Amino acid sequence: MKKSTVLSSELRPSPRRFAVKILNRIDEQRGYAEPLLNAYLSADEQENQRNKNLITQIVLGTLRMRGYLDWIIKHYYRGSFEEMDIGAKNILRAALFQIFFMDRIPSYAIVNESVELVSPRKQKQKALVNGLLRNVLRTKEHIPWPDRINNPSLYIAVRHSHPLWLVEKWIALFGEEETLQRCASHNIIPPAAIRVNPLKTSRQNMITEMEHAGWNIEGSLYSPDSIHILHAETPVKNTSWFTEGKIQLQDDASQLIAHFLQPQPGEKILDLCAGTGGKTTHMAALMGNKGCIIAVDNQKKKLNSLQEMACRLGITCIKTICRDGRTGLPFQPDSFDAILVDVPCTGLGTLRRNPEIKWHLDAGEIPKVVSLQKDLLENAATYLRRGGRLVYSTCTILPEENDDQITSFLMRHREFCQEKYISHIPLSCLDENGFMKTTPHQHNTDAFFAALLKKY
Repeated sequence: MKKSTVLSSELRPSPRRFAVKILNRIDEQRGYAEPLLNAYLSADEQENQRNKNLITQIVLGTLRMRGYLDWIIKHYYRGSFEEMDIGAKNILRAALFQIFFMDRIPSYAIVNESVELVSPRKQKQKALVNGLLRNVLRTKEHIPWPDRINNPSLYIAVRHSHPLWLVEKWIALFGEEETLQRCASHNIIPPAAIRVNPLKTSRQNMITEMEHAGWNIEGSLYSPDSIHILHAETPVKNTSWFTEGKIQLQDDASQLIAHFLQPQPGEKILDLCAGTGGKTTHMAALMGNKGCIIAVDNQKKKLNSLQEMACRLGITCIKTICRDGRTGLPFQPDSFDAILVDVPCTGLGTLRRNPEIKWHLDAGEIPKVVSLQKDLLENAATYLRRGGRLVYSTCTILPEENDDQITSFLMRHREFCQEKYISHIPLSCLDENGFMKTTPHQHNTDAFFAALLKKY
């Protein structure tokens, strides 16, 4: 790739300048990469698809490998890394990611442009960026990496780029080798997975259409509605299949949640934490758009997105309510046939797609999340009729958010029991206790948890 010729132009910023701006926003505002990328990449300045791909690769790659990159910076930087300007850090991180993980760009070009990204008013930062990067290029073969035998936690944290506290927690839970595999899998770019909308077409018809259009795809091994896109020149959201509502972007593990609940035509279903509606609309499709789904969320913006998605997919059986799901809802007790409680969680099962989460999350936040989940589950249980089904699900791997929540709930509610023999979910996605557990390194999906409860 040739070096950009518009480095100093504010009218058409270079892809690398865009990437650093996004990384700064993520750090300064605890933002999320996906919506920021979508916002920046929709700008007219970045019409070239190759530039868009480069921005995405640098942003997500830098976030995935940030622990690895910070180890390098700390080795060469003589000042306090914690006090270094955020902008300088991200210029260095992005440059080092390109040097160590992208082989199409000449190193001298990376260094030169990185220096140009520093504000002209910050000459000391220009000298820092230039000097540190050139030092790395001269001596990168001699960087002292942590030793796995003497310090396995630090080795995994640095080489596979995860916070040390999280690695130590996982080693205590899963062991060293399992933790290493999990961390390594989080740094592999995941396949794009789409859910076929049965209200508009079938998976086989969709596979045929996409193959005829030259797309490199394959059917999922886990979700009967999913297709994996192995390579495509056109973003999914830019296709007529997407705009016509034939398909929806959704990871396989996320798709399995609706199948776990098994919604039936004509049922009345409560989706207590509906969010933007991926699982809500999937349940509606499995019901044949017959019945009623009440989608509750405390963020109106998310419910607006849900309604837009439902309209695009041709779904009319969903009604939305903006309300805190922990408190009283405008329903009678025992009034729903089935309930989905897809609770807010730490999101540690989605690090392949949302690598910024591992740098945002603090260990002190986990008890607060667990308390919120407990309150949501407690309130949801009130509205399930006897004989009804309740699915509790998360996209995380921490026992305190998953297994422990269900064990504690069942001790408090003797009228509920867990369904352990679930024939409609692939056996490889179920553990010995009947919980659904998927992982990137075992299933090439996000890590999801689900438990199916019945009320008697």
